[in-house]
Amino acid sequence: MGSDAASVAGIPSPRDIKVHRLMCMELIKFVTGVAMLLPAIEEARPGSNPGIQILCQLTRALDKAKDILQHCSESSKLYLALTGNVILSRCNKSKKLLEQSLSCVQNMVPVMLATQISQLVADLGAGIFSLDPSEEEAGKVLSKLLHQYTSTTHSGEEHVFEAIQIAMRSLRITSPKDLLIEKRSIKKQLEKIGEGDPPKRKILLFFLSRLNKNGKSIVAEHTENGSLQHEDSLEYEVESRLKCNHNDAQRDIFNGSRLPDEFKCPLSSRLMYDPVVIASGQTYERFWIEKWFAQGNDTCPKTRRKLVHLSSTPNNSMKDLISRWTAAHGVSVVDPSVQATVGHSWESSSTSIASLSSSMMDLSINIDFSNLSLGTSDASFASHASHSKISNDFHKGQSRESIHEMELERLTRLSSLSWESQCNLVGNIRNMLTQNGEASNWMSSDNFIQKLFRFLKDAHKCNDQDAQLLGCQSLLAVLDECGSSLPYLNDDAFALLTSLLGSVVSKEAVAIFEVLSRHQNCHHKITMSGALPTLLEILDAHSRELQEPAIKILCNMSGSSKIGSLIAPSELVPKLVPFLEDTALARNCVIILHNLCNKEDARIAIAETDGCIAAVVKLLERDNRKDQEHAVDFLLSLCLQRVQYCQLVMEEGVIPELVSVSINGNNKAKAMALELLRLLKGEFSDTGESYEPEVYIPKPQPPTTDFTQPKSRSQGTGIFGKFFSKRSSPRINRK
Repeated sequence: MGSDAASVAGIPSPRDIKVHRLMCMELIKFVTGVAMLLPAIEEARPGSNPGIQILCQLTRALDKAKDILQHCSESSKLYLALTGNVILSRCNKSKKLLEQSLSCVQNMVPVMLATQISQLVADLGAGIFSLDPSEEEAGKVLSKLLHQYTSTTHSGEEHVFEAIQIAMRSLRITSPKDLLIEKRSIKKQLEKIGEGDPPKRKILLFFLSRLNKNGKSIVAEHTENGSLQHEDSLEYEVESRLKCNHNDAQRDIFNGSRLPDEFKCPLSSRLMYDPVVIASGQTYERFWIEKWFAQGNDTCPKTRRKLVHLSSTPNNSMKDLISRWTAAHGVSVVDPSVQATVGHSWESSSTSIASLSSSMMDLSINIDFSNLSLGTSDASFASHASHSKISNDFHKGQSRESIHEMELERLTRLSSLSWESQCNLVGNIRNMLTQNGEASNWMSSDNFIQKLFRFLKDAHKCNDQDAQLLGCQSLLAVLDECGSSLPYLNDDAFALLTSLLGSVVSKEAVAIFEVLSRHQNCHHKITMSGALPTLLEILDAHSRELQEPAIKILCNMSGSSKIGSLIAPSELVPKLVPFLEDTALARNCVIILHNLCNKEDARIAIAETDGCIAAVVKLLERDNRKDQEHAVDFLLSLCLQRVQYCQLVMEEGVIPELVSVSINGNNKAKAMALELLRLLKGEFSDTGESYEPEVYIPKPQPPTTDFTQPKSRSQGTGIFGKFFSKRSSPRINRK
């Protein structure tokens, strides 16, 4: 049950997904969640024939989902784009099958496991799969090409070349290496299907022949500008992360009142009325992008790169999301072409009061123009001043944008600048992140993060403490901005951060580790960097600002099996006990103890540590329902292992608090409290079974055979006697 998500077999890395990455990231999340719970479900052994059948059905559903992910990581990009709707349908069917299987099995397992399954079922129900617009466009182009190529109205070689060129660029087959990988993928698919499935074989052979014929010339044309290829791949990585993160945060978008940046047209910075996707894969308002093209431009306004064609495709997914957001917030979207017409009539009729009033009808402002005249020089001056102010404000905005663009451009060649210039630029990163949306997209790329770590490494080497502080603060700001779409960090980066833990920037280094520890794929590297022993030493320090993030890091990583191999529970548990009395950190500490509880040496350390169980029991007295829930969860998990642990818990006078939680706690805590009460009643009232302890656990006082004190306490009231009225001597002393 504590297995790490990274160890789930059969799930490819998100980086290996060639096409449909948005859907695959969502599916990976579900597959990982189910795979993590499957061992516990199997261990619960749903007994009846229906239970076994549902378990088999769940395993089959999981295997089918893994097959989809494997298919999207191994197949040809062109073929995956062509069959995009099929992949979408398969993802939806797989999600539904997983949801149905889990819904059935949750009624056949213990309550704690059922709550986890219930949450996963809810996540599956809320999951949404959708095609990437640029990949969907590539699929339509290829589908149209195949239909025309096989028909009698074949439009010629030039049309075929153009279609393949559009598909290759939309799917980022833009370098000789990309072309080679695509050809190999097609050949592997052909080997896999053999002589079977002739239609599929014909399609793959057609793609291979066109790549052999046109691929090199298309790639050569694209890479004429040398360095563009690397930037393309970076842009794609950033866009993919944003799209993957978009589905995870969709509920937050609709709950928040702030207009999401994704819904704004990059040209007008306004809510889009009719979003369309152009050849670069970027989304714009139809009116503004058509106006851009009408002015003689043939480049993407955002990337500044020349477009293969100037056609556009409606972005129905985006339009649907905008419609849902506007409906949720009571906002109406105005057609910009109507606004442009109104604006034109206002400007062309500026000398007429009547026309000016008419042109402002769309504004909810009641102004009486009947007594005004524009014949005076004062009115003319006022009009001129107003236009001057608008013009000045516009140019100031343009100036600020130019400054930010210049700074971003300098950041791309950070290491080539003087040390003073590097420090100034790095120190301004946080400011750029808050003022420039494009900066946050670019800075979250792998390439920029590596530049930032290189700066931090140089600052550490030359012992420039101010530069180290600037580097750490900026790195923390960028990683925070990344959210769940964390860029790739190599082992050297983690080793550098570990070396900073004992330095003047230890506060910032610990904060960075806390951000990284939220991502499971970082746990192994944090462990191997040697940071954990240093974090353990921090718990003995008297610095609250270091202790709090250190405990949060240990909490985030405690579910990983790797942490137990490097930190002895007998060393960690005593350090946590003082923090169990801290209202802000107690919950994190209990979660750590609960996650450690799946190993016997950790359970023994918990039992042997003075005050540990007592401190957890005290949490049941608090008014905080979540603290109660985690405390009961830990105690139940502990007591399910051995009867000795039940006795240790009983000796802390836990029964009154458990009864209180079973009445007043939240739903999950109530269920677990009743379960624990039943367990304790069963252990100390059953005289028909023998018990031979496997491990000796020292206790502060030797246990009495008749357990007199707890018995008298429990029978003092009717409700306690209800649970333990028939209890005899505890089973631990029986042979």
